[in-house]
Amino acid sequence: MFLRDLDYELPAELIAQRPLEHRDQSRLLVYERSSGEIRHRCFRDLPEELHGELVVVNDTRVVPARLRLRKPTGGQVEVLLVESLGGGEWEALARPSRKLRAGQRLGPVEFLEALGEGRWRIALEGEPAGEAPLPPYIHEQLDDPERYQTVFAEQLGSAAAPTAGLHFTPELLGRLDVERITLHVGLDTFRPVAVDDLREHQLHGERYEVSPESWQRIEAAERVLAVGTTSVRTLETLARGAPLTGRTNLFVYPPFEFKRVDALLTNFHLPRSTLLALVMAFAGVEEARELYRLAIAERYRFYSFGDAMLVL
Repeated sequence: MFLRDLDYELPAELIAQRPLEHRDQSRLLVYERSSGEIRHRCFRDLPEELHGELVVVNDTRVVPARLRLRKPTGGQVEVLLVESLGGGEWEALARPSRKLRAGQRLGPVEFLEALGEGRWRIALEGEPAGEAPLPPYIHEQLDDPERYQTVFAEQLGSAAAPTAGLHFTPELLGRLDVERITLHVGLDTFRPVAVDDLREHQLHGERYEVSPESWQRIEAAERVLAVGTTSVRTLETLARGAPLTGRTNLFVYPPFEFKRVDALLTNFHLPRSTLLALVMAFAGVEEARELYRLAIAERYRFYSFGDAMLVL
């Protein structure tokens, strides 16, 4: 598969800039792979579209990771915490990075080691106390930072939200058979593919953890619905014999044999992204292209605060 296969044109006005007032009022595009049937539903109708699937959600919680710092000269530096390294140290992105140096301290942050491409190993004094790390395509301020958290977010550690889970409400979860896993989302998931041949793209890896009890239920389930691409990557990593706690750099792109995921719930993703490659692997390349063309024609809302798609 090649980079050009992940391209599509999206009108800028379809990029959702804010969440809907009620999480479960988003639209839901339903695609049945067996019949090719397509339905336009509301997200709150999700239980009516399922057939006894065990619904697996990612309960990671987003770190308030965007830190705005000021140099003694008055210049501003933005630090984005990417992953905790333990002992108060973090991997982070800093910009502008060019004039920073090891040993420099700005506010609660000490820059320890440059890792290249704007990445740093830093020491952070205290707990993260920044802003919600909204993606760069969202230009409006978020009044309530909890709207960039799922209602089941529990395990602090992500640099971005598992956005397919943002549509759920406690009432909707109560109508479903739900199991939790954890994968802490890193920025590498959202890094655009920069090589022409997808086989040459490397993921740096993200931390995951699944309890033995949860994996036992997931293994035994007749059908599993993965909520979001992060859940897919975790489940398919474990289905290939990985330990229940670790790191995964599994890159899912066509062709791919899915061993544990039977249905996928996901948002609409950026072009040239590994997330879109995963959707194409699950739904079919041409099928996914047609679904995205339809979603654009029907004026679905795209990306983090946008609408959702269910692939059965």
